[in-house]
Amino acid sequence: MDLHTHTVFSDGIGQIYDNIAEAERRMLKLIGISDHIHYFTPGRFSAYISQIERFKKESGITVLAGIEANILADGVDVDDATAERLDYVIASAHVWLEPGRADVYLELIKTALQDERVDVIGHFGNVFPYIGYPGEEELIEVIELAEANGKAFEISSRYKVPELDFVKSCIRRGVKLTLGSDAHMPKEVGRIGWSLKLFRKAGGKEEDLLFSELL
Repeated sequence: MDLHTHTVFSDGIGQIYDNIAEAERRMLKLIGISDHIHYFTPGRFSAYISQIERFKKESGITVLAGIEANILADGVDVDDATAERLDYVIASAHVWLEPGRADVYLELIKTALQDERVDVIGHFGNVFPYIGYPGEEELIEVIELAEANGKAFEISSRYKVPELDFVKSCIRRGVKLTLGSDAHMPKEVGRIGWSLKLFRKAGGKEEDLLFSELL
């Protein structure tokens, strides 16, 4: 699977059908289109959903309609009406924080984990090399919150996160995972080798993946 791909509907350079075609070429079983939410107007979003639905019917693999929302200080910027038209919502913290402020980042993640419209936390921990790494107890608290609220974490090949021990803890606690390339051009779709390798190294099995019933 590759559940994190972008198109010309946000900051990608390929069409939706280009991403799907590349996923088929790479023999993926499942692809998700997940453009950035802040690029959409109501009309553009309707066109996005319509195109995904059209090409879904024409494809030989499973195609899902997703979106990548932003985790902001006052919550995740996705509303109920938008979420209802999607198969899944990725929530990512696209923030600039000062060194030593991992606590602020974790509070944003906790906000998203308690939002019923969110399904997946995107590229968790990609900012840790710049702002510092939280302690083990803080990370376990995040995983426990994901477990309690039925959320998944993305294993990102683009950012090479989360770390192995975090993924192992997710698997032990039954927290689902996804694999994502974070592709911004069609040729990057399906480049999930790093994600898959880490997932397997952590002892992950197909049933540990979100949407495993579609694989």
